[in-house]
Amino acid sequence: MSRIAINHNAVNLAQGFPDFAAPAWIKHAAQDAIGNDHNQYPITWGIRPFRSAIAEKYRRHYGLDLDPEREVTVCCGATEGMVAALLAVVNPGDEIIVFEPYYENYHPDMMLCGAQRRLVSLHAPDWTFDPDELRAAFTAKTKAIIINTPNNPTGKVFTHKELALIAELCVEHDVLCITDEIYEHILYDNEQHYPIMTFPGMRERAILVNSMSKTYSVTGWRVGWVLAAPDLTDTIRKVHDFLTVGAATPLQHAGVLALSQPDEFYRNLSEEYRGRRDHLIGSLESAGFKCFVPKGAYYVMTDISGFGYASDTEFVMHMIRDVGVAAVPGSSFFHNPQDGAKFIRFCFCKKYETLEEAGHRLRRL
Repeated sequence: MSRIAINHNAVNLAQGFPDFAAPAWIKHAAQDAIGNDHNQYPITWGIRPFRSAIAEKYRRHYGLDLDPEREVTVCCGATEGMVAALLAVVNPGDEIIVFEPYYENYHPDMMLCGAQRRLVSLHAPDWTFDPDELRAAFTAKTKAIIINTPNNPTGKVFTHKELALIAELCVEHDVLCITDEIYEHILYDNEQHYPIMTFPGMRERAILVNSMSKTYSVTGWRVGWVLAAPDLTDTIRKVHDFLTVGAATPLQHAGVLALSQPDEFYRNLSEEYRGRRDHLIGSLESAGFKCFVPKGAYYVMTDISGFGYASDTEFVMHMIRDVGVAAVPGSSFFHNPQDGAKFIRFCFCKKYETLEEAGHRLRRL
């Protein structure tokens, strides 16, 4: 969608990357690291100062006690972290449970592993799931369940009660839980993020994937991490080594400073994005969209059934060509494209000037 948006000079509210500058202090830290000759291969699973900073951040925020030597793997973004984790623990024929709609990379990741997906629906408008449907998804072949919270594309934040049920089922069926927590600090309306690794019975069976991309507005740096118990980490590190060797050394040094930011930084981050969320939703509703207000992340799912188009893709192409605003067709996030045919997703991690221009163009609808 970004490529098509460029071709039509459309405002890009499709792909989830900021169009504003990363914080000056993090850029200066990376420049200093390059100037100080931190430019060669790191230890493949990450430089010790960065792994220690990751462990300290999780201790401070969630009370997790992680061993940076045996339980932290630095990788090339959460995208690589997810596929490395899956390749490390999943065998061909295993089943993986995933909530739908889901971030579109998860299915290709499963295909690379030879795994089969078992879908559990998230139901609009609140994107809740049926506990009985979830229970039924667990079988003798289930190896893992993937959770993305806060969620892309819906903005759902899984509640403590929901996560407790998932943890209970993982323990009961001896199943791993792989969590994509890349939007952990982008929360609204007093929502709270709970790593499932902190729940009873989950410390040894949870694999937590995260990165610097969204929290610190550096999506192009490709520096992430995977947290897991030592036996899982040992295998994840082997897979990671043969996938990418290691993440960029100077950017890991800058990450040490990033992860040591005070709580005020994260509060301000959520507040800034809340303003952008409300701004975009106002424009979308004025243009006739039905919006599902996100509780986290920086996307808005919308219902387009009122516009009378045959499909989400047809409507998005009309938006790009004739209105000048790009979004993502909802069918991108569903196994059956028809299930997503009435949805499209916008992102609001953009400058206010960008959102203003998008709102102006949306009036053409």
